[in-house]
Amino acid sequence: MRRFTPAVLAALTLTTALTAVPAAQAHDGGSPALGIAACTATGCHFDVPPGTYDVKVLLGGEAASSTVIGGETRRSLLPETPVPAGEHLARGFTVNVRTPEGEPTGVDGTPGLDLVLGGSAPALADIRVTPARHARQVFLVGDSTVCDQPGDPYSGWGQQLPQYLRKGVSVANHADSGESTVTYLGNPRLWATVQPRIHRGDLVLIQLAHNDKTTDEATYRANLEALVAGAREKGGEPVLVTPIVRRWFNADGTLNNGTALLVNGLGVDHPAVVRSVAQARDVPLIDLTAKTRTLVESLGVEGSKALYLYTEKRDNTHTSVHGATVYAGLVRDELVAQRLVPEGLVRVG
Repeated sequence: MRRFTPAVLAALTLTTALTAVPAAQAHDGGSPALGIAACTATGCHFDVPPGTYDVKVLLGGEAASSTVIGGETRRSLLPETPVPAGEHLARGFTVNVRTPEGEPTGVDGTPGLDLVLGGSAPALADIRVTPARHARQVFLVGDSTVCDQPGDPYSGWGQQLPQYLRKGVSVANHADSGESTVTYLGNPRLWATVQPRIHRGDLVLIQLAHNDKTTDEATYRANLEALVAGAREKGGEPVLVTPIVRRWFNADGTLNNGTALLVNGLGVDHPAVVRSVAQARDVPLIDLTAKTRTLVESLGVEGSKALYLYTEKRDNTHTSVHGATVYAGLVRDELVAQRLVPEGLVRVG
């Protein structure tokens, strides 16, 4: 995904003017949606309370254009979308608005819905925001490799996942930096906040392992089972996700079986336990450890650096925007392959 720069944002042209309605009216089922009058040359702000919203945009104009839309805490909501000169293209997505808007234990952020407009030649012709009536939520329970990272150059794969989903499916990313299965269950701002929000049919993707460095196997297994049971209690569908690998190579070009593949100091093989719980509890499994291992080893020592923050931070655990986007694509592929999200609600390009 292309990063937003001041020069790119300044190039935005608003080609249509609509009348925005007051925020109080926007939630009356018979009232008009908020529109393009809430936008400037760099983005849009809608004064709406926490909730889930459908966003419909019309892109394009007289000149050829290419537009990216992000929102809230650096979430990617619509990938780079080109439109030929003289044409318009309609697109839609569903976005979760909450407080805090990024990491659950972080700062509150700006109230309402904020969208950022970018791309190589952005052009927004129209936009409408309405409360989502029948959206399905994809809740994310995870750590810093999943969360909505507040600052560049960091990005979690959950931050990039929304761009792969169409209107009707919203990502509610409740992943938080530094959390283990122990702390996620114990902090009232985390699982105790997430579980009551789960409704029947919602997905709950659970990836916790990186910070369970001192968690014994019995406790780790029990914690995963508690998260699975808690999601099912609310009618949600839990999905266990093995953790992304760390970029630690052996001399032969393979990843280290301990550090890279998440075996903790007590000898607990986290991915193996996740796979075991998924099988025992009949839970769908996204084996992101296996998929990211295959990808990282195929790219090799040098090629895999771009997936992580090695160049910027000498960091072999946290992903760059590019890496997070690639890893989110792996998750998207599994959601479709396992029929967890209908193919028609997923962007494949």
